Amino acid sequence: MTVPACGSPPAPAAPSAHGSRALLLDLDGVLLDTRPVMRKAWQRVQEIHGVTLPFRDYERHLGREFGDIMERLGVTDAEAVRRTYEAESVSTAHLAEEFAGIVETLHAFVAADWRLGVVTSKHVDRAAPLLARLGCPFATIRTPAGAGRTKPAPDPLLLALVDLGVDPASAVYVGDMAVDQESAARAGVPYVHAGWGYGQPTAPAPETVSSPRELLSLLPAKQLVEGSTV
Repeated sequence: MTVPACGSPPAPAAPSAHGSRALLLDLDGVLLDTRPVMRKAWQRVQEIHGVTLPFRDYERHLGREFGDIMERLGVTDAEAVRRTYEAESVSTAHLAEEFAGIVETLHAFVAADWRLGVVTSKHVDRAAPLLARLGCPFATIRTPAGAGRTKPAPDPLLLALVDLGVDPASAVYVGDMAVDQESAARAGVPYVHAGWGYGQPTAPAPETVSSPRELLSLLPAKQLVEGSTV
């Protein structure tokens, strides 16, 4: 399912024939620091469901869909745990903070005529209020609610590119976890690792940037001069 960033989603774009580019981004650890929200939600799970696993065990699997994480952790009654986790995440969403420079960087890409999209393993009820804070500069948002397999499968990235009408070679995916890197590799999409995020890249070592503003190096100098406000 493609979640509309603002209003109803447009029909899928026509295949790119004029050099259109796409910047796809993960949400947690790339666009916003949601660790405080996740920590509070996990504490609530521990209180209500008697789960004794520490937050660091949950955090180790970030990037995967929640049900996948629960299976890997051996948590039973995963649906009830999910409901508790999601309800607490929504109520504490105000604890998340956007990373310094991310909004200005996104607007620079929009001004340079790049198509933006989000590919996240966070479910729509939790993703929507967070992304709304960034000014809705996204042409597509792919969550686990839609068709296809979840990360690290290539499906969500490829479906996002179908939405945008952009070829994999003309896109970049910015993530912060190993599953992001694997998903991009399997989709044939160049990957950039967000060094400000929560995880470490795997081999082969990808291009890594240490701040959102460093993503501007992806813009040709002409686009940066004409379109950037950063």
